[in-house]
Amino acid sequence: MPEKRPEPSFEFVQLLTSHQSRLYAYVLSLLGDRTQAEDVLQETNAVLWRKASEFKLGTNFGAWMLKVAYFQVMAHRRRLTRDRLIFDDDFLQDMAEGAEKQGERQGENQRRLGDCIGKLTERYQELIRRRYTDGATLKSIAAQSGQSENSIKQALFRARAALIECVKGHRQEEAV
Repeated sequence: MPEKRPEPSFEFVQLLTSHQSRLYAYVLSLLGDRTQAEDVLQETNAVLWRKASEFKLGTNFGAWMLKVAYFQVMAHRRRLTRDRLIFDDDFLQDMAEGAEKQGERQGENQRRLGDCIGKLTERYQELIRRRYTDGATLKSIAAQSGQSENSIKQALFRARAALIECVKGHRQEEAV
C-alpha cells in the first residue's frame, strides 16, 4: 500500500489559493494560449499540492510557486514539440524572468495601494470597500446611506484621486 502523504497545512492552502491569479497570469504570459495555460495551471497546482510538504512556511511562496510553474510550462512545451510555433528555451526563459518581475511589481503596487487605503478617511475606506470589495452598485450604496448617487460618485472620485496621489508619492519616496 502506498505511503499516505500528510495533508497540506491551512497556511499552505491559503497561500496557494491567494496566489492563483498571479500563477495563472504567469503561465498565460509564457504560453500565450488560455486553454494551454488552464491545463498547465491545473498540472502546476497538482504538483504544488503533492510537494506541499517540501515548502517551508516563512519562505517566499511566490518564487517557489513560479519556479514549479516554469518547469511545468517547459514539460508542457516538450510535449508539444511537434507544433511549429514553439519558441526556443532562451526566449521562454527571458519571458519567464520578465513575467516574474512584473508579478513582483504588481505585488509592490498592491502593497502600496493597501497602505494608501489605510490612510483614507473612514468614510472613503468604507465607500471603497463597499464598491470594489463587496461589488455594490452606486445606486445601492446611495440607497443604504441616504445620499444621492451623484454624491456617492463624487466621493468615490475623490477617494480614487487621493489613492492615486498617495501611490505616486510612495513610488517617488522609494525611488529616492
